[in-house]
Amino acid sequence: MSNKLKYLIVNAQNTKYMPTVAHNKQIGHNFKILEEFEAGLALNGAEVKSIKTGHISLKGAFVSLKNGQAYIKKMHIPIYSKASLQSKQNYHTDADRRLLLTKKEIAYLSNKTNEKGLTIVPISVYTTRRLIKVKIALVKGKKKFDKREDIKRKDINRSILRKLKSF
Repeated sequence: MSNKLKYLIVNAQNTKYMPTVAHNKQIGHNFKILEEFEAGLALNGAEVKSIKTGHISLKGAFVSLKNGQAYIKKMHIPIYSKASLQSKQNYHTDADRRLLLTKKEIAYLSNKTNEKGLTIVPISVYTTRRLIKVKIALVKGKKKFDKREDIKRKDINRSILRKLKSF
């Protein structure tokens, strides 16, 4: 096999590999996921490097729609340690960052969020090749009794799996 062919095979395998940089763990517990979308992020160079090193937090982050644009708010990206002084002076860690979605997706999401009880939250941040993507979801908040039902269901499934393992 030639080196060029090996290179093409390795690159084809790497395009499917999407390492998750950050994951919002409370989503499954606090919300019921109705639909998921993939969006790009408009970032500057220092933010990209900071995210790729794993310095990002989605805790409390949400998506807002205004003027035909989607923005992710309260997503914490600390300053990259090796960034220039100029970029460090004008940097805000919790600044609103624009999501790259199509006009159809934005119109659909704005119609859905006008319904009572629906909101948009980020689920995870991951890389595809050299791009940084965000998986966002249209969600509905769970009530306390819904959370209890989920916990009971998980406990029952766990006990069933334990009993099946013992056989």
